[in-house]
Amino acid sequence: MDLVIIVSGNWVKKNKYVFNTDIRGCRVLHLDEDSTYEVFAKSVLDDYGLEMSDHIQLSYMFSNKSLKTMAHDTPPVYVSNTRQLKGFVTLKKIEQLRLCVEITENKDDIAREKTKTNFSFSSEVEASEKEEEDNEIDCSIIVEGENQNVGGEDETGKENEEDDEFDSRFDMFDDSDGASSEDDNFSSYGVGESPSEDQESPTLPPKKIYQNFSMSGSKESEEVLLRLKMSSLNLAVGQQYESKADLERRLKLLTVKDQFDYDVDISTRTLFIVKCWIDGCIWRVRASTKGESPAFYVCIYESKHTCSTTERSNRCRHATPDILGELYKNFLGDVGPAVHPTSVGIVITKKFGVKMEYWKSYRTLKFAREIDQGTPESGFERLPSYLYMLITENPSTVARLQIDENGKFMYVFLAFGASVNGFPFMRKVVVVDGTFLNGRYKGTLLKALAQDGNFQIFPIAFVVVDTENDDSWHWFFTQLKLLIPDDEGLAIISDKHNSIGKAITNVYPLASRGICTYHLYKNILGRYKGKDAFRLVKKAVRCFRMSEFTQIFEEIEAINPALHDYLQRADVRLWTRVHFPGERYNLMTTNIAESMNRALSNARGLNIVRILESIRVMMTRWFAERREDARSQRTTLTRGVEKLLHDRVTAARDLTVQRIDDHHTEVKHGSSGESLHVVNLVERKCTCRRFELEKLPCVHAIAAAEYMNVSRISLCSPYYTSNYLVSAYTESVMPVDSAQTVPEIVANQPCLSPTVRQPPGRPKKNRMKSALEVALANKRS
Repeated sequence: MDLVIIVSGNWVKKNKYVFNTDIRGCRVLHLDEDSTYEVFAKSVLDDYGLEMSDHIQLSYMFSNKSLKTMAHDTPPVYVSNTRQLKGFVTLKKIEQLRLCVEITENKDDIAREKTKTNFSFSSEVEASEKEEEDNEIDCSIIVEGENQNVGGEDETGKENEEDDEFDSRFDMFDDSDGASSEDDNFSSYGVGESPSEDQESPTLPPKKIYQNFSMSGSKESEEVLLRLKMSSLNLAVGQQYESKADLERRLKLLTVKDQFDYDVDISTRTLFIVKCWIDGCIWRVRASTKGESPAFYVCIYESKHTCSTTERSNRCRHATPDILGELYKNFLGDVGPAVHPTSVGIVITKKFGVKMEYWKSYRTLKFAREIDQGTPESGFERLPSYLYMLITENPSTVARLQIDENGKFMYVFLAFGASVNGFPFMRKVVVVDGTFLNGRYKGTLLKALAQDGNFQIFPIAFVVVDTENDDSWHWFFTQLKLLIPDDEGLAIISDKHNSIGKAITNVYPLASRGICTYHLYKNILGRYKGKDAFRLVKKAVRCFRMSEFTQIFEEIEAINPALHDYLQRADVRLWTRVHFPGERYNLMTTNIAESMNRALSNARGLNIVRILESIRVMMTRWFAERREDARSQRTTLTRGVEKLLHDRVTAARDLTVQRIDDHHTEVKHGSSGESLHVVNLVERKCTCRRFELEKLPCVHAIAAAEYMNVSRISLCSPYYTSNYLVSAYTESVMPVDSAQTVPEIVANQPCLSPTVRQPPGRPKKNRMKSALEVALANKRS
């Protein structure tokens, strides 16, 4: 049976380049405006010898003024393949029409196929219009391609007609960084997320599938769905392409899919003719322009090959990584961080018969990810607009973009308004650290973090710079000072990077600086031997009392004088708790920064906009979840502090308290034990100094408070209360609105990619590990 397409006369006039002749065996019948529907329908049935009881698969009509009285039993439009079916459905975007579907079984196909794949298709076109737009079906009645011009600008009908409902089925067979320490890390008491849960994939939503088809079956179902997707690559007469380059790219995709090659016969500004590379084969494509438009239209397309498949598949010059990457991303698989090049090569070889070496697979996956996530260059170009939209949606957000005199990117600073307004409810201890980026333009991600009263990571600011040097760290702290002013009560914890020390001295002269004790341990283990001395170093770091530290430090000098000299040169004010001039609470390491590095490990290879967007997505989720969790806590203190104090309350029951005066009490272990410590509940001090430094009651203070009938909750710093935790996460981190209008001055602001030298060889994604980390990985002491 021929394919019959019924269209109105006006619609034909607007689309003469499509419906000016019979196309690929499809009989096009023109309906004059003066013709009545009944007369026309009868002539169609008589010409083709059809009866309404015959096998009808699909009928459709335009609801213009000439066809207002069309009945439900309209003449048939026979759809012979899936591409044409999707074309009719896509027409709903530009024309008002009605689709009536009746599904019947093909006995011949049933006999040939033992296992069947079932599809269900909803006939409610009005309801499925949104689904079709979401699924991005790239086809039309005859014209396909990314750049189509099907139908006129004005709709031929304005009236809505009810859809016929059919409940039927039919069969279709158509063609990092890691760190750990034994420091007072209270994160186990809170509800903080593990780094593995925080990993953001640059990525993106899973691959889209056609939701209006529901499939059953496994392997055969996947094969049918793959054919449905890849059918959009086929050419057809009347297709429009914005330029000759677009047409050439579509041809390259088609040749790789069908495993053949072509030679260019004629290529000019107005004409493009290609033919199969095997002499004598009739496969050819002819495309040309019309008028002054640079668009190319497919005029002639001979789709059948008369050459042998063994000959034409011997050459496929266009199976390059960029073409293979587009095919893989659109039709074959995922491009997430868990996908490896070897897997990509195996899939492409299986589907297209292209031999894939590792480096070709690597570049193919790289191109596929750039299609999905954008190129590094496009990230820098979009950066000013992205920052503008981010600030618009998130009031109080601070964003700074630094470019050089040539318009090339240098630094970017970003602090979300939710973090800026939430930091006053944090303890004044800021942990700063940097981690390398492994994209094409490398760079370093600097970050400033705090810890909330529930011992969870609280992000403050993020900065992308070229590398860690004096200029970049000075710029970072200069911008951070706009949010966190210099104060004697402020403590900044970092590693021993010289540039960080210089920047803190210049920008934050009043703040106290401390170094990460875990990095200190690694340096000691790499340079000095002796387990006994190392244990003493750890005790010296954690001491609360000066007398204890002095005694331990003298023992270190007796055992290892060289280590003692090294620790003195490292400045005891930076790495010891007892000599630290400010208040660093329990934060002795930069572990929260290392955890953040782990959480963002999958985003560090993306372009700069995707990196910032991954941070935004993570913070949106964190603030939403922690806001609900904070509101659900019924206790005055946070859940983490409650768990911490529970153990101390249990231990305090073994202590004996003796009053000294109105403010001081003596705490002993047992009734006849020696004096342990003296507690002053008014000044919130204990001779053990834990109460004073952590701002939480120590076990001696808890025992004294119970004896003096003083609320133990009142002895805690307000930073550990649930009210402060709720206030810290009050605001939300909002996503950008892509439909928002960006001012021209922002959109046109130049931001070019920086100049970098790409080293030879495979890019490294992991940093060089220290001797301690290698030993721990090998389970060596």
